[in-house]
Amino acid sequence: MAEIVQGTVVSLIAGYYDVQTPAGVVRTRARGVFRKNREKPQVGDSVQVKLDEQGLAYLVKILPRKNRIGRPAVANVDHVLLVISAVEPDFSTALLDRFLVFFAWQGVEVTIYLSKSDLLEKEKLAEIESQLAYYQKIGYRVYLDRESLAAELPKQIGESEIWTLAGQSGAGKSTLLNFIKEDAGQATGAISTSLNRGKHTTRTVTLFKLGEGFLADTPGFSAIDLTPIKLNELCTYFKEFKALSTGCKFRGCQHLHEPKCAVKDQLALGEIAAFRYDDYLAMRTEIEEGRMPEYLK
Repeated sequence: MAEIVQGTVVSLIAGYYDVQTPAGVVRTRARGVFRKNREKPQVGDSVQVKLDEQGLAYLVKILPRKNRIGRPAVANVDHVLLVISAVEPDFSTALLDRFLVFFAWQGVEVTIYLSKSDLLEKEKLAEIESQLAYYQKIGYRVYLDRESLAAELPKQIGESEIWTLAGQSGAGKSTLLNFIKEDAGQATGAISTSLNRGKHTTRTVTLFKLGEGFLADTPGFSAIDLTPIKLNELCTYFKEFKALSTGCKFRGCQHLHEPKCAVKDQLALGEIAAFRYDDYLAMRTEIEEGRMPEYLK
């Protein structure tokens, strides 16, 4: 008798879907109904798999997704490990804030890792670390060295959670991933049902087990487009603005020229970093104009 099991799609290989189930990784084919309905299973999808008496496995149902981000896409992302470089490319709070706002809009938590800090002189590094201390103050977890990150990351990934990497090109995501994989003893588990064991050169996103959940091995993020965000909601994606907004006189305060604005008051006192507020204004302009700045494309 056929058995239905639930699992997570961990990789796509030439029309086959490897699904992590409680019994191990099962290689499956998708039923034709997905093509008919123009649905395509993605890495990260929670799915139902049907195992028949011959040991063949078919992906029969995609469970509802909470999100789908990146290109190639990862579904059901719980957390992003954001790699931001100290140098080559140079550290930029403007870029960091774009990523943080984008993922807040997607409802995804972010942990920040500063890469290439060993390539900077102490004075410049101290300046960047001072800026990152502000992000820690407002509630982001920040790592300044990969050893601490690699040691703690497996404990932070909760049961069945999906984490993925993000960051600008050249930030050192691959270097970090290779370091974490080695420390994590990366293993996807033996394939218990295989319809095709041949090697394929086509690569997409792959999830590997880490901690109680998964880490995606491909970042899948390029330029961040903020223009779909509603202008009056932008301020809610800045953690410290959102926390203070209950103290504003007007509900829905945009923290611009409104009287008795708690955010502007804290900005004047130096409790909100001026660079964060400047980045907020720049993003408002971008959304109002409906286009990304040239230098960020």
